[in-house]
Amino acid sequence: MVPPRIERVLFDFDGVLAHYHHERRIAHLAAYAGAEHERVREALFTSGLETEYDGGRISTELYLSRLGEGIARAIDEETWIASRMAGSHADAAVLDQILGLDAGLELGVLTNNGLLMARAIPRIVAPIHPRIKGRVLCSGALELRKPEPRIYRLALERLGWDASHTLFVDDVFANVQGARGVGLHAETVNDAASLRQVFRRYRLA
Repeated sequence: MVPPRIERVLFDFDGVLAHYHHERRIAHLAAYAGAEHERVREALFTSGLETEYDGGRISTELYLSRLGEGIARAIDEETWIASRMAGSHADAAVLDQILGLDAGLELGVLTNNGLLMARAIPRIVAPIHPRIKGRVLCSGALELRKPEPRIYRLALERLGWDASHTLFVDDVFANVQGARGVGLHAETVNDAASLRQVFRRYRLA
């Protein structure tokens, strides 16, 4: 079977381009605020604040205000980005494969994260930033989360891409299924080896 002609690749972020560790992020914020580890966890995750922000239900200003109240120390955007970077590290082997892709292939990111991640992602995966610049889409901005089918349609619309020539990769199979449901070519990827297999399957490498 001849694989489809792929002209664009849309990547998930956490679990594909980078590894994310909640505990390291919590520890960074706890050290910043001089707060107990569990207090930070409660303010960020147990309270549901992070989920609200990732879904675009609250503004960045309100999110940071509520987080600051929760950890008993004001937090600005740069401090938040620093904490997210402390909990994230790029998968160098994955980035190397992406750097080896044809220069004419358009690349982008679609991630279930709040608006501030659009500023953090280019720093975390700096080597490929020129390839994704202007094409980093966060669920917080789209006010939808994967695997909701509408988020993929809206992402394609924002990017000006068509589903038939776009490949989407994510480490969560439910998100892959959601993408396939709207006509995207989509595959599950969770490390450099699985990404290499997908690239070969679609004759991108």
